[in-house]
Amino acid sequence: MNYKYKKITTLLSAATLMLASFNAFSEVTAEQAARLKTDLTPFGAEKSGNDDGSIPAWTGGFTKTIEGQVSGGERLDPFKDEKPLYTITANNVDQYADKLSDGVKALIKKYPDTYHLNVYPTHRTAMAPDWVYDFTAKNAVDARIENDIVVGAYGGIPFPIPNNGLEAINNHLLNWKGVSWESQVNQYQITKSGDVLLVTSGLMKQQMPYYFKEGSAEGFDGNYWDISVVNDGPPIRAGEMIVGQTNLDPDKSVAYVYLAGQRRVRKLPHSCCDTPTPATAGLMTFDELNVYSNRTDGFDWKLLGKKEMLVPYNVNRFLRYKDEDLVTGQHINPEAVRWELHRVWVVEATLAEGKRHQSPRSLYYLDEDTWQAVLGDRWDANKQLWKTLWQFNYVMPDFKGTIQQSFGYYDLLSGEGYLMDANNNKPGQYRTTDRFPNNIFTGQGMAAQGVR
Repeated sequence: MNYKYKKITTLLSAATLMLASFNAFSEVTAEQAARLKTDLTPFGAEKSGNDDGSIPAWTGGFTKTIEGQVSGGERLDPFKDEKPLYTITANNVDQYADKLSDGVKALIKKYPDTYHLNVYPTHRTAMAPDWVYDFTAKNAVDARIENDIVVGAYGGIPFPIPNNGLEAINNHLLNWKGVSWESQVNQYQITKSGDVLLVTSGLMKQQMPYYFKEGSAEGFDGNYWDISVVNDGPPIRAGEMIVGQTNLDPDKSVAYVYLAGQRRVRKLPHSCCDTPTPATAGLMTFDELNVYSNRTDGFDWKLLGKKEMLVPYNVNRFLRYKDEDLVTGQHINPEAVRWELHRVWVVEATLAEGKRHQSPRSLYYLDEDTWQAVLGDRWDANKQLWKTLWQFNYVMPDFKGTIQQSFGYYDLLSGEGYLMDANNNKPGQYRTTDRFPNNIFTGQGMAAQGVR
């Protein structure tokens, strides 16, 4: 791979290496953490732009309201009047090869007549509430990893100045995306012949107890993400439900499913890793959600460095397309996707000794401003590039952030794909809510709702 990584200034020290041998990683020093108020953003990104100005300086994020935006309604595009700077096609892809992931290059070559990238001006829109920044600064010196589990962190990015790949991927898992919200979503399978099949339609409620403002690391029980999905279509899946609570200690994570035809709630015995998740009718695995999710102890994580790359970003324009126009051929309609140049951390995951997984090696690309995984590539046991994963984020001033939402994958070997969390035809798109009662995310609470 011809990556030209930027030198990491926070390389592992000898002391950290010693601690790593005992499977525990130390926090950064107070002097390093002070950079979060000088040359780094509160989340640890480089505040300055790049040398040629194609990546601007971060000046606080997108703090304005979007003209015409109605709370709880369809989301508008703050950059709707901008035109692409250039377009990358099969004819000029080699010119931009060092700015593209392996998966994106493979897609352009696999679909040379239909797949391309429209590259727009870069906007560093990421932001968060001040209290999230305050928690992040505290985490920088207090958070650590013990036996693959994050401890001492709460309410912000746990490792804004990461020392290793495990810290970086946990920043993604715990990135800021609001406290409580709901959305009406559709999910689609893209077949190798180009057919688009509605897999599920329903209401999704999500909550991040890790970001309850009044909490603390000392009183936190580790349950950081709650989700409830109630399907209302297609008819064969209407009435199905799934709930889950994800914990920093993966052995404490739980998920339950309600099958309307059986009228019973079942606890999922293995709701992690490369197990297919019922939330996608088994077409995505638990750890493919949001490019990567779930437990981390199955892999060795290596922080390869930081790199300027073209990634999907500020993709509000995607929400302005009708569902029937979202897919062209075997992939997302390229005219609906906004690509920008951003700095990303590149993290490599290789299968840990004694573990099993369908994909022994992966690369994940984490946006420096948000810590969201915006792209990911997975190789199979034969060392073939197998799946390329993607995730869109949207400018959402009401969430006080640039928030990850729609995501999916392309199977480069079978030619199939998947689109999750499309709510383009829905009346409401990602609405902030009051905090949900905890019982709606439990098996008992779901059983009480389970009437088809």
